[in-house]
Amino acid sequence: MRIKWFSLVRITGLVLVLIYHFFKDALPGGFIGVDVFFTFSGYLITALLIDEFARFRSIDVIGFLRRRFYRIVPPLVFMVLVCTPFLLLVRTEFISGIKYQIAAALGFVTNYFEIVLGNSYENQFAPHVYLHTWSLAVEMHFYVLWGLCAWLLACMSKTIRSYKVKIAGASLVLLVATYLAMATGAQSSTNLSIQYFSTQTHVFPFFIGALLSCVAGIAQTGELFDQLEQKLSTQLTLVGLVASCGVLVFLSVFMHFEDLFTYTFGFLFASLAAAAMIFFARMLHQKTEGINEPGIVSFVADTSYGVYLFHWPLYIIFAEKVDPVLAALLTLVLSFVFASCSFYVLEPALAGKSPEIFSRIKLDGQKVLRGAGLALIPFAAAVAFIALTAPQLSDFQNDLLLNASLQEQSAMTMTRKHADTSQASNYNVVEGVTYIGDSVSLRARSYLQDALPDAQIDASVSRNVAVDKIVDMLPRGHRLIFVTPYDGRNSDPNAGANAIRAHELELAQQYDFITIADWAQVAQDNPDIWAGTDYVHFGSDSDSINRGGTLYAQMVKDAVDKANQGHVKP
Repeated sequence: MRIKWFSLVRITGLVLVLIYHFFKDALPGGFIGVDVFFTFSGYLITALLIDEFARFRSIDVIGFLRRRFYRIVPPLVFMVLVCTPFLLLVRTEFISGIKYQIAAALGFVTNYFEIVLGNSYENQFAPHVYLHTWSLAVEMHFYVLWGLCAWLLACMSKTIRSYKVKIAGASLVLLVATYLAMATGAQSSTNLSIQYFSTQTHVFPFFIGALLSCVAGIAQTGELFDQLEQKLSTQLTLVGLVASCGVLVFLSVFMHFEDLFTYTFGFLFASLAAAAMIFFARMLHQKTEGINEPGIVSFVADTSYGVYLFHWPLYIIFAEKVDPVLAALLTLVLSFVFASCSFYVLEPALAGKSPEIFSRIKLDGQKVLRGAGLALIPFAAAVAFIALTAPQLSDFQNDLLLNASLQEQSAMTMTRKHADTSQASNYNVVEGVTYIGDSVSLRARSYLQDALPDAQIDASVSRNVAVDKIVDMLPRGHRLIFVTPYDGRNSDPNAGANAIRAHELELAQQYDFITIADWAQVAQDNPDIWAGTDYVHFGSDSDSINRGGTLYAQMVKDAVDKANQGHVKP
């Protein structure tokens, strides 16, 4: 039973994700499109399980998992086969360690793969090509565990009413537990991507959808839904649908990935808005019996899963070669082409059906499978070759490891030198410079050492600092220099690196012992060092690395010279 207007829910989730990935500054919270998908999947799957129990008084859990497998896995494999060979066209940062990405994607563990690596969802030098499959991992985990739970509850139920009560109770308990895990875990987290990726924290939208299915299902709608359907007019139902969609758009505009609000309330509000949209779409189906869903709406909804799969790797490839707008257009066109091939041709053939094109042309399923198999053999061979020969580490990662090794070698030498030769200041503080930085500093380590030969440099990948805490903990007699962060991907002045820079500038105005090394300004003034990068770590070749490292080190040296002429913390 196809419910009209559910397509609008799918399309809303897809559009939010696409805009977020293509033009993040325009929709910084568009990542909640995934939560729309999660909520809808939880609703749809649970509603279908309830309908199955209503018909047969049992749940065929093996059949359920088989259907999920055929819906999810073939398009995923198709995407990996098609997209991986084209990675040869872009820089090695995207292809290094690709076999692990492929294994994680096909094994539905990308979310935990990213957690183990310590990666941030938004901030990576070269985003993983199959990073977006983290959501498939969460979805598959839900299908397996919830399918088994629904089967067990069916074994303990004799009537549809008792089954729905048990499903609702289990959904509510799991919803509260997993939401609290998300909200409380974020309070003490140093990397919010852990809460974002983790199944046990980000699975709660599924249970919001599951809970909704108990009161407003597909075939089993429920008394409350029927009563409201009688009371609400078509116009009010449509207003409710548009308003809930508007809430999602509002949240997408004002939410940011690194904001604590996003994890404590944002994802919850987004999931509830998605549930409201599902509810009103279900009701609108009842009220528009004589109206058919537009074909284009059905098409976009049908292919939404495939478009989601293909868009991210294709956009990464195109964005390396052309401007973002053209990259987005090319990505959209090819994503819909490949998604259509998957949904209308390959998937029906694999299910033993005869594929239909434009509802007119029927194809022989066996011939389609043989032809597709032959056509994909070269792609499979290319994927195998790339996976086996791709470097374990990218040039950027090798550079960081080399600089970290050199840093360790020089650390003991510098410590001994300071201990032997340094003299205390009036505050009994040893003269000298200690530099503490992140991966950007590590990339510039050799340049910093040349500019400040006596400095002790401690740079580390993915280092996070609490600016105010540093000011408070700075001992008397010391001077403090803040190097402002730069993230060329984010133009929002109130978020991310821009917000940190603004706060550091305020602190420098407040305290005379703080000096600013304005890397953000230097970075903006020198766009040549950012070509082919992630716009956080400068340099994609030897010339731009040398140029960026020299600029960075000189900026720090100038700040040190300026600070030496100023005050110390009293």
